[in-house]
Amino acid sequence: MSAGTGAPLAGGVHGPGHLRALTSVVLDTLESAARARGGPLPAGGPDEVARRTTALAAPVLPEEGIGTEAALADLVRALGEGAADPADPACVAHLHCPPLAVAAAAELAGAALNPSMDSWDQAPAAGVIEELTTAALARLVHPDAAAPDALITSGGTESNLVALLLARERAAPGHLRVVTGANAHHSVHRAAWMLGLPAPTVVACHDGRIDPAALDRTLAGLGGGPVLVVATAGTTDEGRIDPLPEIARIAERYGAELHVDAAYGGPLLFSERLAPRLAGLDRAVSVTFDLHKLGWQPVAAGVLAVADTALLAPLSLRADYLNADDDTEAGLPDLLGRSVRTTRRPDALKMAVTFRALGRRGLSELVEHCVRTAEEFGRAVDARPALRRRPGAIGISTVLFRPVVADEQEAEAGDAVVAEVRRTLLMDGRAVLGRAVAEDGDGRRRLWLKATLLHPAAASADLLPLLDLVTEAAERAAVAAEDGDSPSAPGGTGAPAAERLSP
Repeated sequence: MSAGTGAPLAGGVHGPGHLRALTSVVLDTLESAARARGGPLPAGGPDEVARRTTALAAPVLPEEGIGTEAALADLVRALGEGAADPADPACVAHLHCPPLAVAAAAELAGAALNPSMDSWDQAPAAGVIEELTTAALARLVHPDAAAPDALITSGGTESNLVALLLARERAAPGHLRVVTGANAHHSVHRAAWMLGLPAPTVVACHDGRIDPAALDRTLAGLGGGPVLVVATAGTTDEGRIDPLPEIARIAERYGAELHVDAAYGGPLLFSERLAPRLAGLDRAVSVTFDLHKLGWQPVAAGVLAVADTALLAPLSLRADYLNADDDTEAGLPDLLGRSVRTTRRPDALKMAVTFRALGRRGLSELVEHCVRTAEEFGRAVDARPALRRRPGAIGISTVLFRPVVADEQEAEAGDAVVAEVRRTLLMDGRAVLGRAVAEDGDGRRRLWLKATLLHPAAASADLLPLLDLVTEAAERAAVAAEDGDSPSAPGGTGAPAAERLSP
């Protein structure tokens, strides 16, 4: 039944028929929008994107509607033509993965049925699917634990927040102190602030990883009391993995608990060959694990795994309209204590579909492909005289590099060249590279271009044109710096959209 002739519903017996027609509009429009965009990013920068998007999307709330198909076509076209598309091999700036088609298709089913994961009578089967999925992930992270468990979250930020919340409750009535590395994700500091905890004590890092000796000195200086050590398995800037076995031993020596933010690196567990890189992870009381990074799921697909389901008890809450005592006693599952959120989407569905479709072996092949491609890309950078890679091993699938011409400038001016290269390629719509500040071989901190390689199908050959683009843009940026011009600024020397090249 529809709310009106112009507003058919997605669910019910007739919903799939309505969706079938509208899905065709969406898919056709996405296809034409990708061709029109012609690269990983729209050309022209923020002002031009805003102009084109507004032309298609405004007014968002007209007095009279323009019709279902017209509105859908206009807005999807605006979104598609103005997208940063992680499925393009030259879109490598962030931990922003191209989602698998099977996972995106599962999202449609979840959106059409719209279960809310806060009570059984809103999500009967979805609750079971989530339970099966979290059980599988918990066992992957803590294979030897008696009763491991996991929660579905919106991502690493929420997972880290809940991990610190649970640690704070375990510490009560004592006052929890958080100790983390200088390489930690900003969400650890934000979570401490949100929870009213003291600012985390920051431990020095060496080569992008926590220095165990510095951690030992820090814990010794705290003089006891409840402490949560937060380590990282896959830093955002470099993909570095902290020395987890040593950190776990040191934490245990001082009676501290360990939480590991493995939002990036956690999926290495799918691979028997790569899982040893995460040795010591199972000694953590809680682990952040994301699948919208190295797991190819549409956002959001976060996980918080714990070593014992009893650790989740502080999240229990009673709301009579959702989990009344008598309903729970009668056997209706209680979903409210499975999150700090109330209304939430069935995000486990797309994960479960992907797991069933590919199996652990199939997921392993995709993870290993990305790691191997990053190593090959790193060697390709090393082979280019005009480019150089940050010294040291490649972290998971992240490669830091910079043009040699930047090294020929004073430190600040050289970093400005690197920044200009990135912005020029963004403004031209030719490539989406990230940026990271990290130590060089001489110990000085410099700005690097960052390629985070999460594409499960792109070969290293697909990425080689990216190095040509960087080399070309660096030469232009160096010349412009001498002339006092900025290629990425309006009126600068950036290539016009018509001349864009995309690998």
